[in-house]
Amino acid sequence: MGRRSDTLPCRNEKIALQCGFEVFVMSVALLGTGKRWLCATIAALAATTATAGSVAADPAPAGKGLVVLGDSFSANDWDHFEGKNDCNRHGATAWPVQLAKRMGVYGTEDVSDPSCPGASIDSGPGWTMSQQAQRADKEGAFGPNTKLVTVQFGMNDKWGASDQTLFSSLQSCLFNLELGCDPEAVDQGRMTDYTGVSGALMAKRMSNAITYIKYYAPNARIVFVGYPELLTPGSNAICLSILGVAPFINPRGRALVEFLDRIDLAQREAAQLLGIDFFDARALTAGHDLCSPQPWLNGILDFRTGIDGLPFHPSTEGDTVLANAIYDRYGR
Repeated sequence: MGRRSDTLPCRNEKIALQCGFEVFVMSVALLGTGKRWLCATIAALAATTATAGSVAADPAPAGKGLVVLGDSFSANDWDHFEGKNDCNRHGATAWPVQLAKRMGVYGTEDVSDPSCPGASIDSGPGWTMSQQAQRADKEGAFGPNTKLVTVQFGMNDKWGASDQTLFSSLQSCLFNLELGCDPEAVDQGRMTDYTGVSGALMAKRMSNAITYIKYYAPNARIVFVGYPELLTPGSNAICLSILGVAPFINPRGRALVEFLDRIDLAQREAAQLLGIDFFDARALTAGHDLCSPQPWLNGILDFRTGIDGLPFHPSTEGDTVLANAIYDRYGR
């Protein structure tokens, strides 16, 4: 389906001094026979060959206390007039920002947050998980002192036989009152193929980046942060408040609900397969979905949650609840 061939950084001579032949073996497994494999091979041979001579290396990074990799549910900000998405925009009350403040690292060199809207595990065209990990690595994010790494992905990826993402399905399916967004919308090409979502596939697509992070940040807690409850699990309706008084309701939204249900299950299973923690944001925000009387997600110009909030994404209150819970479990 035309997914990107993502790369993770080769740490040049530093690899040779730190890892030797072990990195050579890991690089072959992770990187194949491409450019990074060659880089790792040269470095490993330089460290393990007696005649290679001494290799000058920069000091290995100590790592940062908090590293955030994720999509718009982490960044929670978007500028439609911005010419490029450089992953530098983050909502003032986004949960990673609030978490960083609780941990006492906000605004310091002890946090790396390249999360950004449109990011995916590996589908593109926006930033991918590996690209974000590469940027964080260049910032010295991964090392023995790295405390917490959060990842939040899956919503923007292509699944199954469909070449559509959820975002591309909005107009043709989610907001289509005439045709609705029932399960047949997948075969009609109006909805991303949720039938292809699985924990095993999600774990496979994330494994290179997770393995890399584990290797270079061996003491870090890596947490797969789930998505909040957008719609009641098992329901049929799609809701979105407009101005806080005029709700948009599509009663035939089963395909979207099924997609969200499967993404949640896949994230749980992927976390287990990858050997990392899963944080259940859905359970934490249950009863505050878009169709509820007290949503913790933004509508369109909804004064109840935040008039300038990103639609479908957590409100300040929703992000605060999430940030506090993650801090209580992992940030202290």
